[in-house]
Amino acid sequence: MNLRPSRKWITYPLLFMVSLGLIGIAILAIAVMIVYPRLPDVKVLQDYRPAIPLRVYTADGVQIGEFGQERRDFLKIADVPEKMKQALMAAEDERFYQHGGVDYISVARALLSNFTKGKTVSGASTITQQVAKNFFLTPEQTMERKFKEALLAFKIEQNFSKDQILELYMNQINLGQRAYGFGAAAKIYYGKPINELSIAQYAMLAGLPKAPSKFNPVVNPERAKTRQLYVLRRMHELGFITDAEWSAAQVEELHVLKSQADFTVRGEYVAEMVRQFMVDQYKDAAYTQGYKVYTTILADHQETAHLAVRHGMLDFDKRHGYRGAESYIDISNYAEGPVEQREDYLDQMLQEVKDSGDIYPAVVLEASPKKVVAYRKGGETLELTGAGLQFAQRMIGPKANEAVRIRPGAVIRVFQNSKGQWEISQLPQIESAFVSMDPNTGAMKALVGGFDFNRNNFNHATQAWRQPGSSFKPIIYSAALEKGFTASTIINDAPLVIDQGGQRWEPKNSDGRFSGPMSLRQALTKSKNLVSIRILQAITPQYAQEYMQKFGFTPDKHPPYLTMALGAGSVTPYQMSAAYSVFANGGYKVQPYFIERIEDPKGKVVFQSKPYVVGQNAPEAIDPRNAFIMTSVMGDVVRYGTAARAMSLGRKDLAGKTGTTNDVMDAWFAGFSQRNLVGVVWVGYDQPKPLGGSETGGHAALPIWMTYMGKVLKGIPERPLPMPKGVVKQGSEYYYAERTSTAPGLGLDNSSSARPASGEGGDGGEEAGTNVETVRDLLF
Repeated sequence: MNLRPSRKWITYPLLFMVSLGLIGIAILAIAVMIVYPRLPDVKVLQDYRPAIPLRVYTADGVQIGEFGQERRDFLKIADVPEKMKQALMAAEDERFYQHGGVDYISVARALLSNFTKGKTVSGASTITQQVAKNFFLTPEQTMERKFKEALLAFKIEQNFSKDQILELYMNQINLGQRAYGFGAAAKIYYGKPINELSIAQYAMLAGLPKAPSKFNPVVNPERAKTRQLYVLRRMHELGFITDAEWSAAQVEELHVLKSQADFTVRGEYVAEMVRQFMVDQYKDAAYTQGYKVYTTILADHQETAHLAVRHGMLDFDKRHGYRGAESYIDISNYAEGPVEQREDYLDQMLQEVKDSGDIYPAVVLEASPKKVVAYRKGGETLELTGAGLQFAQRMIGPKANEAVRIRPGAVIRVFQNSKGQWEISQLPQIESAFVSMDPNTGAMKALVGGFDFNRNNFNHATQAWRQPGSSFKPIIYSAALEKGFTASTIINDAPLVIDQGGQRWEPKNSDGRFSGPMSLRQALTKSKNLVSIRILQAITPQYAQEYMQKFGFTPDKHPPYLTMALGAGSVTPYQMSAAYSVFANGGYKVQPYFIERIEDPKGKVVFQSKPYVVGQNAPEAIDPRNAFIMTSVMGDVVRYGTAARAMSLGRKDLAGKTGTTNDVMDAWFAGFSQRNLVGVVWVGYDQPKPLGGSETGGHAALPIWMTYMGKVLKGIPERPLPMPKGVVKQGSEYYYAERTSTAPGLGLDNSSSARPASGEGGDGGEEAGTNVETVRDLLF
C-alpha cells in the first residue's frame, strides 16, 4: 500500500494560497492606486505653524501669564537633547531611523503577540504614522484609517528627513495638562526648559504619548511611574543609558509640579489686562500666533505687592474676627470603607472648593475646644491645637453659633505659618488694590487688582470707581496755591453750616473736634475737613473742577460741589497713581502704561511703547513750584500727620496722603518716594459698606504701602525734588518768589497773595473771587 500523499494534495493548496496572495497584492495595488492620489498633500507640513499661545512677561523676563487652548513651546530638533530623543525611541519607535515609515518587524511582532493573546494588546504605529494621524486623520480605529495612515507615512518619508519628521512629532503631540509638544510639557510638568531635565524626567515625558490621561504624573503618579520604569528599562536594553544611569534614574524623585496654573510671580490681573488689549488689537490670532508681550512690571515689585495686599487683607480680617465655617459636607459615612475610598470621597467633595495661594480648604473630622482634626485635599490629615485654634476659638464648642460652628463636616481654611505649624484661617471678604508706577515715565511697576484673581477677577485697580476721600485733598490744595494761597495761609478750622438747595449740611472733622486758625500746611497734615471746604469755597468748585483735569481727572466724575473738598467724586487706584506722579516728578504729565513691547514668534518687535519721559518730552502739567511746595506739605503728612507710621521706613523722601471716606466706606493711601516711585492703595468692600472698627486710610491702607515700599526701595538712593527757580524759603516755609513779603492779620502774605499767580490759574482780582475781603469772609 502506497502511503505517500498524492502530489495534487500538496500542489493545489499551495497554488490556492499563492493565488490568494496574488489576488491580495492586486487588490492592495488597486487600493493604493485609488487611495494614494487622494491623500492630503503632505508638503503643507513644510510650512508647519503650530498654534502657539499668547505669553505675558515682566520687564525682566519672568512669565506671568499664558492664554490659548494649546500650551506650546516650539522646539527645533537641533535643540532637543539626545537623551530625550533616545527616550522617545525606546518608548515609541526604536527603529525610527531605520524603517521607511512602517516598521514591518514591529508589525509582525505585534500581530504574533495579538494572535497569541487572542486580543489586541499592542500596536505597531511608528512615529511617522503618528505624525500622519495627528496632522491629517481622525483618531477612529478602522482598517481604512490605518491603511491611509500607512500610505501617508510612506509619503511623508519621501518628502521629509527623519529629523524633520521627529521635529513635527515632538511639537504637535498632546501630552496632557493642555501641553502640546515636549517643550511645553517640560515646563508644565517640571517648570524647566527641556535641556535642563534629567534622564528620569525624559523617560517620564517619553511615556506620555501612549496615553496622556492614563500616564499623567499629576493625575496618576503611580501609573506614570510604572510607565517611566518601562521606558528606562527599554533605554537600558537598547544601550542608550549605562547601568549606573539606569540605577540612578529608577530611584530619582521627579518633583512634578502639581499646579500648572500658577507662575512664580503672581501677576494675573496684569496678564488679563494684556489679554484684553491683545484680543482688541489682534482678535482670535492673539491666542495662536505666539505673541510675546513684555510688560513694564518688575518681577520683584509685583510679587512684593501681591504679598503686601494679601497680608494686609489677612491682618484686616484678623482684627475683625473669625466668621465661622464656610459650608458643611456630609461625612456620616466617612468612618466606613477602606481609607483610600474615604479619602477619594472627601477629595471629590472638596473638588469645587478652590485653594487661594497658601490658604487651603479642609474638612473637619473631629472638633473640640482643644483640638481640631481636619482633612486636606490630597490625602493629608492635619491636627490643629494651641495657637492653631486661637483665631477660630470662639467658633469651637457648644456655645458657638450652630449655623457656622466648627464641627465634623465643616469646611474651613488652613495655612502653614513660618514655623511649619497649621492654623485655622479664612478668606477675607474685604478687597484691596495696589498700583505702583515710575513717575518719570508712567511705567507700571506693580499692579494687584484684588486679594485673589481666581476668586474674584474684577480688577479693582482699574475698574473700581470709588470715592478717594481725603487722598483727593492735595489736588484741591494745589489748585489753591495757583489761586494765591500759600502753605502758610491761615484758615479757620471751625464749625461750618452750609445751605445746599434748602438742605442743611454741617460737615465735621473725622475726630469731631475743631482746632481753630491754622496754616494750610497744618490743615493738610492733620487732614482737616472744615479747612478744605473753606479753601474750596474760596477758589470755587468750578475752578477746582477745571484745575484737576491737569492731573488726569475728568469733570463727569467730580461734580462742582463743595463735597469735592472731601473727595466725594470717583477715581480708580490706577488713575490716582498718575495724578500723584505729577507731584512726585516735579509737575509733569506722564501717561500710565503697562506694555513695553510686543514680539512675534520670531522675536521681531511689532509694538514698542513711546512714553512721555520727564526731562525729555513730558509736557508740564502744573507749575513745578506748585509741585515742589505740595510735595513738601505732603512730606509733613508722613513726618507728623496721619501717615507718620511710614517714618519707620527710615527715609526722608516720602510724601503722601491718607484717605478715609464718609462712614469709612473706603480707605486709601497715595504716596511716593520723590522722583523714584509712586504707590496707591485702596481698601474696601465690593458692595460698599463701613469697614468697621477703627479702620482708616492710615490703619487699613498705609501698612500695605509701607510693606511694599520698605522692600522695593531698599538700597535705592533718596532723590528729593530740587527746589525749582522761582521758589524762595523764608523761615521754615517755601513761597513763590512773588509772594514773599509778609503782612499781619489774615495770614495771607499780602494783598497780592490773594491774587492768582501769573499764567494759568485764574483771572486775578475780584473776577477770580479771591480778593482779601472775599477770603476774609470765606475763611473766617
